[in-house]
Amino acid sequence: MQSFSDVELEGERLSIKTVLKQILHSARESLCMEFAFISEFKDGSRIFRLVDAENGLEEVLQIDHADDFEESYCSRVVDGRLPELMQNAIDFEEARALQVTHNLPVGAHISVPIFRDDGSVFGTFCCFSRQSNYHLTSKDLASLRSFSDLASELLRNSLVEDKTMLELKHRVLEIIENEAFHIVCQPIFDLEENRVTGYETLTRFSEQYSDFNTEEWFINAAKVGLTYELECVTGRKAFEMLEFVNSDQYLGINVSPETIMRCSSIVSMFGDHAERLVLEITEHEHIDDYVEVSNALQPLRELGLQIAVDDAGSGYASFRHILQLKPDVIKLDRSLISGIDTDSSQYALATAIVAFANETNAIIVAEGIETREELSCIQTLNIKLGQGYLLGRPAPLKR
Repeated sequence: MQSFSDVELEGERLSIKTVLKQILHSARESLCMEFAFISEFKDGSRIFRLVDAENGLEEVLQIDHADDFEESYCSRVVDGRLPELMQNAIDFEEARALQVTHNLPVGAHISVPIFRDDGSVFGTFCCFSRQSNYHLTSKDLASLRSFSDLASELLRNSLVEDKTMLELKHRVLEIIENEAFHIVCQPIFDLEENRVTGYETLTRFSEQYSDFNTEEWFINAAKVGLTYELECVTGRKAFEMLEFVNSDQYLGINVSPETIMRCSSIVSMFGDHAERLVLEITEHEHIDDYVEVSNALQPLRELGLQIAVDDAGSGYASFRHILQLKPDVIKLDRSLISGIDTDSSQYALATAIVAFANETNAIIVAEGIETREELSCIQTLNIKLGQGYLLGRPAPLKR
């Protein structure tokens, strides 16, 4: 059990691991035991995946410690050599034969199997104390089974999620290793001079990965911890498009804060052409430390690279990015531009962002222009740069 999924509980997001710990604690206390644990049987070992212990006894059982399955109480409970409920382990010959019974020692012991969806045994849910307890009854065993049933359901959900995530990680790694994508570029127009002033590079994944769109694949990469690796390989390919761009045009490349922070070679990669590049940071990317990100970008900005905040107007995070990163370019999100000619609220918000940009010397780019009415409305706002299907669709660049 390498990881745990998340569950919603009373409006708060808690990990399954946290909930299982609470279940263990409740089971241990309700049965007046010193220890409770969930074990997993794997490769001939019993592994303590989660442990709850009475104060002062936390060091007795260690999480992820593995011992010999065949020499454990768990193996004997599962195959029936020991009963699920023992008021005092020393009363049973099979238990007396185990060294742990005397070394720990083991007194009262209740244990029940945990099953996977396919009916195979995952491990056990167990409570025990070093002292005997002859007051334990079948009702206590039933109580432990209730706790175990709840834990089993959560574990099954977690195992299914783990399998899904493992498969997803494998597919993202395939994309990275095989470079199963290509780069297209969407023109950005100077609306006053009606000429292409730059291009935004966009990733398009190969047909066998068409079950997710581009944004979803990058979200998937983040889920499995491969954002940096995917952005590095797609970013390098995007950077290669610069040779197809006229010397008076720029290239926009989408880069997450994580990649900016982790890529030690970003200055050497982009440095010689920094004045022709715009790094676009999307609204969806969370930033924990704006100072760190700003400091990482400063050497490139000093070389002439510009920073754009993408998706402005689509959510609160974009405004935080704008205020904290002080971008050179603010890209108005398609959700703000689509229908702006008929929606007074969208028009008012766009007007406010344009005013802010004028005060901070930022350039506005309107994204997602699809109708002549939207274009006309944008021009009345004195927005000088725009992109969208009306102006030009994403396509490979050629000489």
